[in-house]
Order: sequence, then structure tokens, then C-alpha cells
Amino acid sequence: MKHTIQVEVGGRSLSFETGEVARQAGGSVLMRYGDTVVIVTATKENRVREGIDFLPLSVDYHEMSYAAGRIPGGFFRREIGRPSEKETLTSRLIDRPIRPLFPKKWPFETQVIATVMSVDMENEPDVVALTGASAALHVSSIPFGGPVAAVRVGRVNGEFIINPSTSQLAQSDMNIIVAATREAVVMVEGGAGFVPEEDIADAIMFAHQAIVPVVNAQDELQKLVAGAKQAPPEVVTDPALIDRISDSALARMREVMSIAEKLSRRDSRKELKTRVMEQLAADYAGREKEIEAALDDLEKKVVRAKMVEQRCRIDGRAFDQVRPISIEVGKLPRTHGSALFTRGETQVIAVVTLGSSSDEQKIETLAGETFKPFMLHYNFPPFSVGEVRPLRGPGRREIGHGALAERAIKPSLPKNGEFPYTIRVVSEVLESNGSSSMATVCGASLALMDAGVPVTDPVAGIAMGMVKEGDEFIILSDILGDEDHLGDMDFKVTGSDRGITAFQMDVKISGVNREILKKALDQAKAGRLHILEKMKEAIVAPRSELSPYAPRVVTIQINPDKIREVIGPGGKVIRAIVAETGAKIDIDDSGRVVVMSPDAEACDKAIARIRNITAEPEIGQLYMARVVRVTDFGAFAEILPNTEGLIHISQLENRRVRKVTDVVNEGDEVLVKVIDIDQDGRIRLSRKAALPPEEKESR
Repeated sequence: MKHTIQVEVGGRSLSFETGEVARQAGGSVLMRYGDTVVIVTATKENRVREGIDFLPLSVDYHEMSYAAGRIPGGFFRREIGRPSEKETLTSRLIDRPIRPLFPKKWPFETQVIATVMSVDMENEPDVVALTGASAALHVSSIPFGGPVAAVRVGRVNGEFIINPSTSQLAQSDMNIIVAATREAVVMVEGGAGFVPEEDIADAIMFAHQAIVPVVNAQDELQKLVAGAKQAPPEVVTDPALIDRISDSALARMREVMSIAEKLSRRDSRKELKTRVMEQLAADYAGREKEIEAALDDLEKKVVRAKMVEQRCRIDGRAFDQVRPISIEVGKLPRTHGSALFTRGETQVIAVVTLGSSSDEQKIETLAGETFKPFMLHYNFPPFSVGEVRPLRGPGRREIGHGALAERAIKPSLPKNGEFPYTIRVVSEVLESNGSSSMATVCGASLALMDAGVPVTDPVAGIAMGMVKEGDEFIILSDILGDEDHLGDMDFKVTGSDRGITAFQMDVKISGVNREILKKALDQAKAGRLHILEKMKEAIVAPRSELSPYAPRVVTIQINPDKIREVIGPGGKVIRAIVAETGAKIDIDDSGRVVVMSPDAEACDKAIARIRNITAEPEIGQLYMARVVRVTDFGAFAEILPNTEGLIHISQLENRRVRKVTDVVNEGDEVLVKVIDIDQDGRIRLSRKAALPPEEKESR
């Protein structure tokens, strides 16, 4: 039976429909917001997946070209193969808030699929898909700790807007996606243009108010379906085993989790686990997974108790203390810009490469083709954590961290046209012990300044954590990898001393309230300002000149009507200029010409050629003209490429000329002056006006 629930969100109707489509899925919901339609399904396997220690959940978001009335590009003309960056990031966006809400030790393979089937270009499908994922799980038999819902928040002219349209978002100084349950916020993702912390907190709380009715609507839909929920798996514990492990390992675990150095701590932890396994092997044969799980729980209890009771972190730092920082800019001599940024045991080297407009990344979206002049790529090789793994292309984590850092840096870059380069930043993570994405932000900002990119502000990032026991909570600055793994929150915040540029928050508990959010933002600001001071000690401002190895880019504007002449038939003219000068030339439809070459002289030579081709005649200017045709009444001469004027017989000499050929012949080169250009563009030239004064007098 078909069931539909509608709720108003941001002044528009959001519709949940179930029972008519995709009925063989475990749960399915057809979401509609304006003319944007997304179908979301949630399905599980009926057999237990044995031998796993993670949640077997996969989330996939797909944008179909037909949703926007488009046929996809490429040879196959269909949506196949590797998902786009937008699809990958949205899949992560959906996954992050729903994953913590599954039962502990859930053993059934579960898949959530969101497919965009119609898009109206004004209502973004990502938040609709996230809300739909929660609704599909809620109406299925899968036990789920939701529902959750998501909205986007913008701000135009000081007013917050829920789910702003595309046109409103273009004017907004923030773009924030918030996911929440009825009680609290569970995920935040977004960017802003140097916005103060208090305004960010207000925006998140404003979003939460709008989310509550959407959560209520999902409960109404679930009641209409009235399906039975599968009982969550029973987590069986053996008190005797836990006591044995505690007696055997507690004292040593406290020592191990006080070792500051990551690899030493990791090796000591492995030794402890091996010893405990050997001690219990005879009495608990075949229960190795259970022993490992109990040891992991003991580790978590030890670390959290140390923070709550002893007010001390794993590496001995204060809760608001940032690890030691060292910075070296210009580390790589032949790159266009580079910086080595080390914070504790996390280290990245960021490298800048400058290119021309033809190096921009072409992206095919539902809205059409777009081009990116700024790219930031994040690489996380296995040696950075002391592991051995096959090298593969970037995964969801790498793409997500790169996108976060790119969003953090982008507000500080010069506006379009002010810096005529395509910019690529690559962050190579060389060591990792937490917060490598935030080290990437710092390293990228430093490398851009080293490259001479005129950024408006240096930008730094810091990752915040939290441990919450009962009503007490502790906010941690610059978290370690173990603090992220064993804690309750990962909150990344980036910005300058003027405000926030990007942030990302995930929680493992039921959510966070305004008090926690405000404390985390304020502590993050103090940490960020500390890091910025360290960065300024290394480099205060962008270098005044580009690297000698960076290409030189010069931009000129020509009359759009002259573009054809510069290109020439079949590209003959522009190819000749490129071949002669070695410069790279890009021309757009507006007449903007970008000339790029490692050699400044080559740039100048190419520009001179282009200016010569596109020059417009000016009254009073002298030109060396070539006579192309002779008539009884005068001579036609070419003063510029494809530009001719008439030298009337009366303007050939300071005396009466009986026959034109007495003075000039076809092929002659003569100095002439433009004396008039009429409204039809016809040009009158004078040879006698261009004669030197002494020649005029002698004649």
C-alpha cells in the first residue's frame, strides 16, 4: 500500500512516499523536494557475515544524467565505472551520520543506495538523499537508532536560509549541511567565508530547529507502514573472561597507553595482546575474537579513565595543548612552491604547481560542464603509518580529506581574473598520527605563499576531539589517532584570524548540544591562532615573485571580432605563433587571451604577434604600409594584417602627382599616417603627412 507524508522545509514541501516503488527492497522511500526526486533503498542480507569486526554497511549515491535531461559523455554514453567526486563525497555524507546509529556488532551485510532521478537545479539532492536514507532504514525491518534528517543552511544579507536555492547559495557567505536526530546534532559539514564562531554555532542550531519536524515526519511514515523490526543482535559477554583479562592486562595496559610515541605504543600493545592470547589459549580456545574485543574495550576504558580521573592525555599534554610544530618552506627546489609541515608525529609536504587555463579540471555535472581552476589532492601512502599495502587510486577517505582541505583554502585565494593561473596543490602525508587533513590545510597555505600566490590570509586547521562520561565532557585539541578512535567526536575546524572557512564534525554518541559545540569552537579558535603564529614565523606573506621555474602567464584582452584572425583558418595562424615562440596560448569567447611560457621573452614575442594581428587603426598614428593595389585615383595599402586604407593621389606628395605609379607601385613599403576613419570604417591614409619636415620643405 502506498503511504505519503509531507512536511514543509524551508518554505517548500518535502514528500516521503513508500509502498509503491522498489517493493522488494528491505525499505524504500521516494523523496521529492520541488522537482528534485531521489529514490533511496535500504536492504540487508539474511545470513550473518562471520568473522568480521566492523559494520558491514555500504552506501552509494548516484546521479543519473537523465535526471537533468542530459546524455552522459564518454564513449559508452552511460553512467558506469568510477563515481564522480560529487557522488563519492555525497556517499560519505550519507554514511557518516547513519553508521553510528546501527546496533553494536551488527553482522548482516547492509546496503543503502540513493539514486537521483530528477533534479530541478534549484533544490540540491544531497540533503534529500541523506534524509531519504534514514527514512528507508526507518521503514525497513533493519534495527536503526534514528531517524535522522539533514538540511543545508545559507546566509544572505545576515538572514539564515534553510535549503537555499542555487541562486541564493551563490550570494551566501556560508554553506553548511547539518544532520541531527530529534535530540541533538550528529554531523556537520560545510564551508564559510571567514565567518565568526558564534555565527557558525547559531547556524547549526537554526538548522536543528528545522530538522525536528522532518524527523517527526519519518516517525509518522514508519507508523503507517507498521512493519516489525528485527531484534538487534544480542551482545553476549562472559564476565569471567573479562575479569581474567582485566587481572592479566590492566596494569600493563595502563603503562602501554601512557607511551607517548605512536609506534612504540603500537608495538607494546601488540606484545600485550599476544601475551594475553597465549595465557588464555588453553582455557578459551577458538574464542580469539572475543578476547580481542575484550582487550579493545579495556584499552578504551583505560584511556578514557585516564582523561576523566587523572586529567591527562595519552601523550601527557593538557587538553587544550597543541603538539610541537616545525615548518620549512621552499623544501623542494624545482617545484613552484612547497612546504614541509610537522605537528607531533603527523607530517605532510604540500607542493604547488601553476598552470594555464587549459589545465583547469573539466567536470561533468547534472547542471552541465564546469571547470575548476583550483585543485587540492590528498595522498595517504601506507608508509605514513608504518604499514605495507598495495598502492591504489584515491579512496573515499582520500577524496573526502582533499575536498575538506580544498574548501578550507579556497576562500583565501584571489578572485577570478586576479591571478591568471590554474593552481594545483598536492599534499603527501609522510607521517600520520591524527589530524593529517588539518596538517594538509596548514601545509597547503604555506606552500601557496611560498609559490607567490597572492592569498588574502594564511589558513590553519585543527582537529578537536571529545570524551563524554555521563554529564561531564572533555574537549581535546589537536587529537592523536588513538584519541580519535577511542573518543566520541572528531571535529575539524579551519580558518584564519578573521574566522572559519571550513569544518567537519562526526560524533559516535547520540549527538552534541550547543554547550559542547560552543566549547569545541572556542577551544579550536585558540588552537588555530596558536598554529597561525607558528606559520607566520616561517613565512609572513606571499612571496613578491613567482619561482623562476614557474611559467609566466600574461593576459591581454582583444576585440572578440578579431579572435578568428588570431586563430586563422583551421588554426593555422595560432599554430604558427606557438611554433615560432614556444608559448602556450589560450583564447576564450570574450576575447581574453592567456599566454604562458617558462620564458618571459617568449611571452613578449607571442603577445607582440597577437597585438599586431588584432591592432585597431588610430587616427594620427604612423604605420609602415605595404601597397597592395594601385588605381588611377590612388593606392590601397595594408597598414595592419587584413586592414587596408586608401592613399588618395592627392596625399602621395607635397606636389601635384600626375600618375600614381610615379610615386608608388604594388609591393612598395611606405610610411603613412591615418588621417580619417569614417563611420563605415573606411580608412584614409596620407603619405605626404608622414614625410619628414625637411622633405616637405624641399618639395
